[in-house]
Amino acid sequence: MVPSPVILRSPVHHLKHDERRQYVEHGYTDSNSIDVTLTERIDPAAVISPVSSEISSSLMTTKLDESIVNMPMEKKVCKYEKGKWVADNRRPLYSGLGCKQWLSDMWACRLMQREDFSYERYRWQPLDCEMPEFEGSAFLKRMRGKTIALVGDSLGRQQFQSLICMVTGGNHFPGVKDVGIEYGLVKAPGAVRPDGWAYRFADTGTTILYYWSATLCELESLNRSDPSTSYAMHLDRPVPFLRNYIHRFDVLVLNTGHHWNRGKIKANKWEMFVGGKPIADRKLADIGNAKNLTIHSIVKWIDFQISQNPQLKAFFMTISPRHFFNGDWNTGGSCNNTKPLSNGSEVLQDGSLDTVVESAVKGSKVKLLDITALSKLRDEAHISRGSLTAAKGVQDCLHWCLPGIPDTWNEILCAQL
Repeated sequence: MVPSPVILRSPVHHLKHDERRQYVEHGYTDSNSIDVTLTERIDPAAVISPVSSEISSSLMTTKLDESIVNMPMEKKVCKYEKGKWVADNRRPLYSGLGCKQWLSDMWACRLMQREDFSYERYRWQPLDCEMPEFEGSAFLKRMRGKTIALVGDSLGRQQFQSLICMVTGGNHFPGVKDVGIEYGLVKAPGAVRPDGWAYRFADTGTTILYYWSATLCELESLNRSDPSTSYAMHLDRPVPFLRNYIHRFDVLVLNTGHHWNRGKIKANKWEMFVGGKPIADRKLADIGNAKNLTIHSIVKWIDFQISQNPQLKAFFMTISPRHFFNGDWNTGGSCNNTKPLSNGSEVLQDGSLDTVVESAVKGSKVKLLDITALSKLRDEAHISRGSLTAAKGVQDCLHWCLPGIPDTWNEILCAQL
């Protein structure tokens, strides 16, 4: 009796690196390992011995230790945030000229003054695994009857439009119904646009929606009769849209970050509240601490919702990096570089550059969608000075050209799904 060989992969080394605050070009690979083959041969004579005690003794002394044989093999988890940008002439995944049905003109760089589009010809290659090829019809079939919700700021809206363009291939798609009214996404009187959009693909019943919430927390009018009223910004309460509709979601992607500054908060007349009362603790009123509290509160709430809605898969996307050089958006900051990967092409460090989101999701059922470091390498892919709507001398070094970097965020999202 010869048991089948058992192959155990034993890592030779592990390299940990705790640097979080800046991109550090250190890395490791766990590909070096030892193959351990466990094979025991049982003497046939012992097996056919007529003496039961000898059989028992022989088997006891020759069989493999069950604790080793039955030891569960650890499933290798792909770390999509590690890897490198590689040239790929098959990109982009859709046409910036063709996806007019879904893509806002202000983000379609093919419709702008920009002349260089080399940034479109790259894809993200994870370090130790393959990124599944994205195919729109296959994705819709996988998501048959499901609802995918993206909730966050304008970067989340870019991700939403990117996903719709990827699914449709940038082509006109007649079998899509606007179902925004089902989620209260209708344009209010006097509003420039609704608070979001929801589209359902007729063939598969797949719904993809976006809801605008810059901070993810509830904003409550302090005086409904006064048009110029301030708003209570409840740091410990999720935005009502989530409370009302989360039970209908199968996939939820959250993001926040760039509205957490004094200028935005003051301009929007937001006043911080906790526990239903204005914040009295000056330390908590610090922008960083307030953001930290909100993100941790949202993750804790979502984690509980997953236990109540087990079909739900939730992701928190890390912050998308800005690339303003020699100033900020309103002080002459620019991002004029058009050469791809001029600051490197690889991400090899452990841990996210967005430590707030990373720490918030740790130990929860909410997954990390880590896009910060890989996006940080692509300063040439912003809208920059190509915008047709920006004031003279103002560049957009926050939002991305589409097609572009948000397509990669969605590829990683779909791979993690």
